[in-house]
Amino acid sequence: MSKDRYNNSDKNVPFEYVNKRELMEKLEPLVDNTLMRYGLIPVETELVKENHKWFLRIFIYSTEREVNLDDCEKVSRSLNDFLDELIPFKYYLEVSSPGMERKIKSDKEYLIFKGKDINLKLKEPVDESGEKQFVAKIVDFDENVGLTVFAYKDKKDILIKKDNIISAKLYSSEI
Repeated sequence: MSKDRYNNSDKNVPFEYVNKRELMEKLEPLVDNTLMRYGLIPVETELVKENHKWFLRIFIYSTEREVNLDDCEKVSRSLNDFLDELIPFKYYLEVSSPGMERKIKSDKEYLIFKGKDINLKLKEPVDESGEKQFVAKIVDFDENVGLTVFAYKDKKDILIKKDNIISAKLYSSEI
């Protein structure tokens, strides 16, 4: 689900004069607090330039239910005025769910998606099976220890060190 909105104010501040890190430090707490009011979790907030246009993308998630278009619209409407005050240039706002096969981009996402199935690609196999790619369920994640998953094929928990993971994507058998 996705809800887009274009900020059509007459802002003409070139992005080059804006400190992106400082701007994101102001935006993220605003986004987090707004989502909390709706029982939603921020998966990722990114500000990117594509085809000479700026996009503020906010990916939202709920552990209790599927995120729908109504959720995206509520978040977008709640943030509109505040974002317009903070962002001094034209941008497009996109609020959406992370998607059924989202690539996991940060450590916190392993905790957000705990209990979900993922497709893992590893540098080195973690057991005698020799497999470097498989589907498993996220059991836990510890930054210092690694990712614990339940491997369906072996029917057991496996600990995988962070530096052994090439990629991890949410997996849905519904696709």
